[in-house]
Amino acid sequence: MGVLLILLSLIPAAACYLVFSWWLPSDRERYRDYQAAEPCPAHATAQVGSDCLSTWRFTVVKTVVKSGKTSTYEATLKDEDAWRGVVDFGDPGPLLERLEPGDRVTATVWRRDIVVLSKDGVRQNSSDAPRDELQMNAAIGVLAALVAAQAFAFGAVRLVRPRGYEPFTWNPYGKRLLITSVAACFGVGLPAVWIGIPWWTVPAVGVPAVVCAAGLMHHRLRPRAAGGV
Repeated sequence: MGVLLILLSLIPAAACYLVFSWWLPSDRERYRDYQAAEPCPAHATAQVGSDCLSTWRFTVVKTVVKSGKTSTYEATLKDEDAWRGVVDFGDPGPLLERLEPGDRVTATVWRRDIVVLSKDGVRQNSSDAPRDELQMNAAIGVLAALVAAQAFAFGAVRLVRPRGYEPFTWNPYGKRLLITSVAACFGVGLPAVWIGIPWWTVPAVGVPAVVCAAGLMHHRLRPRAAGGV
């Protein structure tokens, strides 16, 4: 069991490496490129996939605004030719919920994606619009690192002390530690997005918080020697 846990720890460890070596830097560069993009000099089809911002006029075919466990927010658009496509959004407002079939809207296209839809001065970013939300990337990466560390530590203890590995078991220590890790990462990551503080505050705050909680839980759960205080 100890060897299996150590081997399994390699999966979240690899996920953590990918988050911080590829996903987070890629999203950061994409957002910077988007922020630096200028309007295209002319309205041409060849510029749809370029780094400049092109503007197009479309007609709304239909919209879907569905909230709940499986939320769906999308608008189906068409142009004067044969093109027809669906634009996804993260929420219904401020524009999507106002749109009706037949409405004419203006779309901003960047690198072949519709990133903004607007009508009568009301604008809304689509789900494809780059966002400065690296805090959530960091939260996922830190969570993966903490899960990897937990699995490795539990596996190592089982190898070193095969008959006395308490309290390094799933219930209650492992389960509580995993819940604490999730709460710490997203409890820091989400407010960091809302407030706009740097992404590195997630590991800077989340990791020490989980380490302290792990130490306290271990102290309370570890077996007491007979006659000990």
